[in-house]
Amino acid sequence: MKTLKSFLAVFTLFFICVGANAQTQPKNEQTLEVKTSAVCGMCKKSLEKAMAYEKGVKSSSLDVDSKVLTVVFDSRKTSPDNIRKAINETGYDADSKPASERAYKRLDDCCKKEAGAH
Repeated sequence: MKTLKSFLAVFTLFFICVGANAQTQPKNEQTLEVKTSAVCGMCKKSLEKAMAYEKGVKSSSLDVDSKVLTVVFDSRKTSPDNIRKAINETGYDADSKPASERAYKRLDDCCKKEAGAH
């Protein structure tokens, strides 16, 4: 019985230490805000869907009014430049980087900069 109590005490202590260690490890999550050329709700769907397929991206949300896409990502798996490139290849400007011309031409008319906000 004494051995069982000792075993349980060690077992419990082990999991407390492992749990404490997991909480103190630095997270590699970063948040990036990117000014886009998005103009409508359809742009929001397109960008957020594209980000969902981007390696390392945890979440994304576009504020259509401000045109700012907020992306939470794992810095071990991707970088701000890769995220901006993915935005460009979806057909939208990303900060000072212009959209891929080919991707921009594939956007619906309501999503093009010339169409203005809806």
